[in-house]
Amino acid sequence: TARPVGTPVLCSTLPMTLVAPDPTRTVPLPLREQADVRDRWLTQRLLDLLPGLMDRAGIDLWLVVGREYNEDPVLATLLPATWLSARRRTVLVFHRSDDGVTSAAVSPYPVGQFLPAWSPEDAPGLPVEESQWAAIRRIVEQADPRRIGIDVSESFALADGLSHTDHRLLALALGPYADRLVPAEDLVVGWLETRLPDEIRALHALNRLVHDVIAEAYSPAVLVPGTTTALDLAWWIRQRFHDLGVEPWFQPGVTLQRAGVPLVEVRGALLPAVPLSAVVEPGDLVHCDVGLSSLGLRTDTQRNAYVLRPGEEEAPAGLREALRVGNRMQDLTTGALVAGRTGNEVLATARAAAAAEGIDADVYSHPVGFHGHGAGPAIGLWDEQGEVPGPGDYRVHADTVYALELAVRRTVPEWGGQCVRMALEQGIALTDDGVEYLDGRQTELVLVPAG
Repeated sequence: TARPVGTPVLCSTLPMTLVAPDPTRTVPLPLREQADVRDRWLTQRLLDLLPGLMDRAGIDLWLVVGREYNEDPVLATLLPATWLSARRRTVLVFHRSDDGVTSAAVSPYPVGQFLPAWSPEDAPGLPVEESQWAAIRRIVEQADPRRIGIDVSESFALADGLSHTDHRLLALALGPYADRLVPAEDLVVGWLETRLPDEIRALHALNRLVHDVIAEAYSPAVLVPGTTTALDLAWWIRQRFHDLGVEPWFQPGVTLQRAGVPLVEVRGALLPAVPLSAVVEPGDLVHCDVGLSSLGLRTDTQRNAYVLRPGEEEAPAGLREALRVGNRMQDLTTGALVAGRTGNEVLATARAAAAAEGIDADVYSHPVGFHGHGAGPAIGLWDEQGEVPGPGDYRVHADTVYALELAVRRTVPEWGGQCVRMALEQGIALTDDGVEYLDGRQTELVLVPAG
């Protein structure tokens, strides 16, 4: 197919020598440096990733449409870092041709590196909205694509960002070309889940920052047994992130388990029953679940600590064994995480391996990247350990990042045989070289002095 006449080539002609500043030297970076890194990553992603992703999805032309404050989720990953939202109606057009991907913006304002393919002044006397849709029709006619991808999806919310109104107006504007509209689900998910090597390196640093904050939260300077509540600790973590210049993408969670307070069943899963308002006491197992946002990326991490009783120097053997079994379950899950398998196949393989070793476990891992609960294969849900229709049917690809999230249940002799839920979550990168933990994983309980 021919390149649309008058549409500038933006990405396929940029020099290949663009190298982002090392985002791992310190995190978080100052905002201006973050913007530079993100814009360079965007350029590299459009150059190196988008052509292959469009080919894999069989999409010749991709239209991403969003209006101010009602943006398609994928649009935020394509806008320059200084754009905190769409402006009016912002439309990005990506045309796959023999020369690469031609990228253009059909927007009333310049969109960073995307040179404009239309301006309201192009059609004086014509209503702006009508002129904008006419420009999109012109681009489509000149490109003459066989398949026009739009962001509609039943399985993935992140790939379902085209609003009802914009869908209707687009189809009206395209006329007979509307018959060529197809869901861009595979393209959107591929774009959102695929990570550059530089992004993976940055996620190492961001996970290291999370681990440092958790270690600080579990230190005697913050966690004072007999005084600090689980809710206090959760809010301290959120405030600490804010003070460091990063923000959580969900409210940090802290839960307690203790001898004499058994787990309770919630939607088929056994969960801790100690209230959030409870004061942390010696002998408690403390669990946190936190995730931060920086450089347009997300993390998702859980860590466990034990509060020593007076005279104790280590956690009870039953709790240490529970963590060891949790690490084994991580090994079984990462062993099942093979490119080409569906999320449901990874889940079934991991659970079968666990059953063979007598491990009572739930697996509910998920992609993480631009979004905390990212687009890509769902590997179970905490309350659903059978197949997950839709997201669970999506296949695993290399160069992706996951939150390896799971839990094992073990009885603890020192707690009178009470069942404990050892929940773990750690960022991992899956590349052609295999699975790599992002700044390592927890293999020992953090020990908190009794005070």
